[in-house]
Amino acid sequence: MGKIAIKEAIEKVNQEGAKAFVPYIMAGDPSVEELKDQLLFLQESGATVIELGIPFSDPAADGPVIQEAGKRALQNGASLSKILNVLDSIKHSLTVPVVLMTYINPLYKYGLSSVFEDIENAGVSGLIIPDLPYEQNALIQPFISKTDLALIQLVTLTSPEERIKTLAQASEGFLYAVSVTGITGERANISDKLESFISRLKNYSSVPVLAGFGISTPEQVKEVSSYGDGVIVGSKIVDLQYKKQHAEIENLIHAAVK
Repeated sequence: MGKIAIKEAIEKVNQEGAKAFVPYIMAGDPSVEELKDQLLFLQESGATVIELGIPFSDPAADGPVIQEAGKRALQNGASLSKILNVLDSIKHSLTVPVVLMTYINPLYKYGLSSVFEDIENAGVSGLIIPDLPYEQNALIQPFISKTDLALIQLVTLTSPEERIKTLAQASEGFLYAVSVTGITGERANISDKLESFISRLKNYSSVPVLAGFGISTPEQVKEVSSYGDGVIVGSKIVDLQYKKQHAEIENLIHAAVK
């Protein structure tokens, strides 16, 4: 796996005439013991890449659904080390790349000198760290540069043009286009600025451009994925998974990849 694996997985789906679908789940919700089955289900259902959230007590970018999932995971004893143990145990069964979405604090707590190597050894291909601004990447660069992990950048609708260009050119694996202004969570409508925003990103980016935040219905999946290379769906997947509504999860995935 590694940073190239993410890009190639998305491009393969695109070359087949479909769009990439990246489901987000919270690791450890409702328990770490269920994580293996959750990941294998998403893989079998057609996920292109899987984004796996690491629970944290102060998730600034997350809306109420993902916040509650994180609380449940922490209450049930989830930790980064336990999650990596599960990933390591099933890495030879996973054929889709896994990306960790984590805040910087769990990485510091684990130990920057060892965490990235351990993440890579567990079979993970990339990282999204929403509270680590691009300008502060030097904090982790000496450690992550020793691995083949992709560091995926997020770009927002309100970012200045020069910053958009910088982040687009720096992102590895894929570029994460934040499709709403604010935190994660379901939205009734998609911004009318999103199509032109993604078009601008694709002009700058050498990796696929995927949109996430606020996408929750098959219709929204089809619409938003038509603008770029695919979509990321979080809150809705987390909610459906907690309710064990697996058929609805498959419907969302198939809206993009079939």
